[in-house]
Amino acid sequence: MKKINFILTLFLFFQINAWSQNKKSYQLYTAKGKKTCYQKLLKTAQKNEIVLFGEYHNNSIVHWLQLELTKDLAEKNSLVLGAEMLEADNQIQLNQYLKSEIDQKKFDSTARLWNNYKTDYKPLVDFAKEKNISFVATNIPRRYASMVFKKGLEELEQLPEEDKSWIAPLPILFDITLPGYQNMMSMQGGHAGDKMPKAQAIKDATMAHFIVQNSKPNTIFIHYNGTYHSDNYEGISWYLKKYKPEVKILTIATIEQKDISKFNKEELKKADFILVIDEDVTKTY
Repeated sequence: MKKINFILTLFLFFQINAWSQNKKSYQLYTAKGKKTCYQKLLKTAQKNEIVLFGEYHNNSIVHWLQLELTKDLAEKNSLVLGAEMLEADNQIQLNQYLKSEIDQKKFDSTARLWNNYKTDYKPLVDFAKEKNISFVATNIPRRYASMVFKKGLEELEQLPEEDKSWIAPLPILFDITLPGYQNMMSMQGGHAGDKMPKAQAIKDATMAHFIVQNSKPNTIFIHYNGTYHSDNYEGISWYLKKYKPEVKILTIATIEQKDISKFNKEELKKADFILVIDEDVTKTY
């Protein structure tokens, strides 16, 4: 009897252990909603000039996967990295940090770093520093995006030339009919007009501009941005195609849901790869 109980206990142990090992925090899908794997993502990324990795800013899994993909691509490819989370007028400080001309404390005090920089973006910047990889601060300085929201795109024309160098060449193209911008106006109930979409557009255009400006032949540019900036091949992706029509872009979108084993049809064609993450995954803030 004791032997039978021991065997049953052992069996249950292995069953529970197998279940826990198979419990996944994320699942990758193709644009058509088919399950796929990390190796497929890695191989596909190697065939493109630009990778737009859309994220949820507070999701621990997406930040981990960004770092892992970057490390794996770096093994066989030349890279340039860039991020929405660093603003163009802080490029000097970023370069100084990458070259060890200033330490982390000085970088913290002289650049406008996000509150979650140390947990979520510092590992990427430090990897670039370790491997001598260029890292580009691609976003428009937030004060100018705020200016657009309050007074319109035309207000940027009044800026000094040095300040304009931190923004996409003016005037930028702006298509209010793009679904992403339309949805943005709908979420505001239509009361704010096109102010918010224009503020979003100047961010998208600026990030695309600096990606193109810093891209190199036979090199993959990996860009980290909020998923909304590149979902549905709009935003940054749309502007990249305007600046460089022949460019080869891979887009990755992030979504969270309760059951990662099922794909929501509403998310079809949101990106080339769609990263579905368990909604219970730990948030970084």
